[in-house]
Amino acid sequence: MKLTVVDVVEETGDARSLVLEADEPVPYRPGQFLTVAVPSDRTGTVARCYSLSSTPHESDLLKITVKRTVEGYGSNWICDNVQPGQTLTVLPPSGIFTPADLDADLLLFAGGSGITPVISIAKAALSQGNGKVLLVYANRDEASVIFAQELAELADKHPDRFVVVHWLESVQGLPTSEHMKALAASFTDRDAFVCGPGPFMSGVVEALKALGFPRERRHQEKFISLGGNPFGDLADDVSGEIEAAETEASDEDAPGTPLRIAPASVEGDLDGEPFSFDDWAPDKPLLDFLLSKGLKAPYSCREGNCSACACLVTDGEVVMKNNDVLDDDDLEDGIRLACQSLPVSDAVRITYSG
Repeated sequence: MKLTVVDVVEETGDARSLVLEADEPVPYRPGQFLTVAVPSDRTGTVARCYSLSSTPHESDLLKITVKRTVEGYGSNWICDNVQPGQTLTVLPPSGIFTPADLDADLLLFAGGSGITPVISIAKAALSQGNGKVLLVYANRDEASVIFAQELAELADKHPDRFVVVHWLESVQGLPTSEHMKALAASFTDRDAFVCGPGPFMSGVVEALKALGFPRERRHQEKFISLGGNPFGDLADDVSGEIEAAETEASDEDAPGTPLRIAPASVEGDLDGEPFSFDDWAPDKPLLDFLLSKGLKAPYSCREGNCSACACLVTDGEVVMKNNDVLDDDDLEDGIRLACQSLPVSDAVRITYSG
């Protein structure tokens, strides 16, 4: 998609929000992200994922928030160069870091720029649901707090439903797992969402596990810098991208994978619409197969480095050639990366709505 930058908002000294306009409304779910094409002198284009800090229903405008990171090529380029009137090329919204029920009571943890998808979830829950929301937000100091004014206004507007707990390293020291455990102890019946630096997320998840939060109520958002370029030559026709994918099937089987000879069948649902095919070739990744059938399956990196293409395997078995983002709990729940999945069983059933 081509999006026009209509405004650039300075959130903090090292964070900018880009307000983006599309030719027509773009559907998405709170907590999802956009993959942005960033120009590069070395490779032409690099892809970077940035969470949407806007939320559906508040406006047709989209907003991503980018925090400058040390030696972060994409974030520095955006913060230094993007101005109103420019056009960005992006992939459609993706990601599974999104609540299934906006009426549920939520426990949200954010560290630094991890607030970006979290505030999208909070705003959606407060405007479209009726549950209560507790947000624990950790930062270095007061000047580092992104969306400070917006969070204060939300708390003032929803005093009986929204509580923000700010954790400032300059005042309270580094947040530990025990600190997070104490804050979460009275809310063990809620769905928990966690986004932020790796050590912060690990500490929060450790606390949630210690408190007995079941896997289905623990959600993490993890990003890894994408090494490939999912935009190709930025051609408008995606069919060229699909053709390229079909001719680049790997000759190397995933380790320990029995080689299928016959095609497999796959059925499931995407965007609420059922599909069923019986000719999934054993050497073709599931994503490439679905795209070749004309389905608009979500994806971003196509390398196993993000969760944009994640689906839930409810029956049958697949094997992934690569996985840099799903953890053991995700795998146990049946979540798989479609861009890396090859069929093992004769029949596979998947869903994108689980």
